[in-house]
Amino acid sequence: MTALVFDCDGVLADTERFGHLPAFNRTFEEFGLPVRWTEEQYGAALRIGGGKERMRSLLTPELVAAAGLPADPDGQAAEIAKWHRRKTELYVELAKAGRLPARPGIARLVEEARDAGWQLAVCSTSAEPSVRAILEHAVGPDSAAASLVLAGDIVPAKKPAPDIYRLALERLGVGPQEAVVIEDSRNGLQAATAAGLTTVITVTGYTRDEDFSEAALVVTCLGDPGGEPAEVLSSPPTRLPRPWVTLDDLRALL
Repeated sequence: MTALVFDCDGVLADTERFGHLPAFNRTFEEFGLPVRWTEEQYGAALRIGGGKERMRSLLTPELVAAAGLPADPDGQAAEIAKWHRRKTELYVELAKAGRLPARPGIARLVEEARDAGWQLAVCSTSAEPSVRAILEHAVGPDSAAASLVLAGDIVPAKKPAPDIYRLALERLGVGPQEAVVIEDSRNGLQAATAAGLTTVITVTGYTRDEDFSEAALVVTCLGDPGGEPAEVLSSPPTRLPRPWVTLDDLRALL
């Protein structure tokens, strides 16, 4: 049995710039926090795995005092939990409204994998409702229902730790040599390769300049016939027989 495992943000859809960033900023506004992330600042925040963890990084003594926040760790954790619940609600609203279209090749490749009898999974640091909303919109309700979803705080150590991918292998009942991961960031690549998994990178505007030297293949996107082509960015470049990635290409990487 073989498995195809996706990250969510930046892989299933270009969610960071058009989903998470506006949802974070709207949340900060609603809670009266003196924070508004620019695209550049959010790009830096993405180096921190997990939305609650990114929010926690804001809690400098200056911001705590300015916003009248609790000074004790338990009080701050409760505040962050409230912010993150609201942020997730706002993000899911954007996803359900179709504001976050799937990246090229996702629906096609998932259909190919299902037809070939591959197992499907999504491993993400985002909250599970956010992931499920994006997944259903990107691949349809049937493929979404057939996919294992591991998300949010399901493991104590988030990417770049390999915990979530090791859990996926356990739940899917496959070995590392029987699964391909599709990621978009160095954090994700480190998590997957530390679990022994073959990893393909589909870059985004936020991650294109990151170090992906451990990846089996790096492309601009998965590509689609008649749609956006896949450009190979691996060094040295791997040749594709066509400007899109197929299940046969992934099988050949194993």
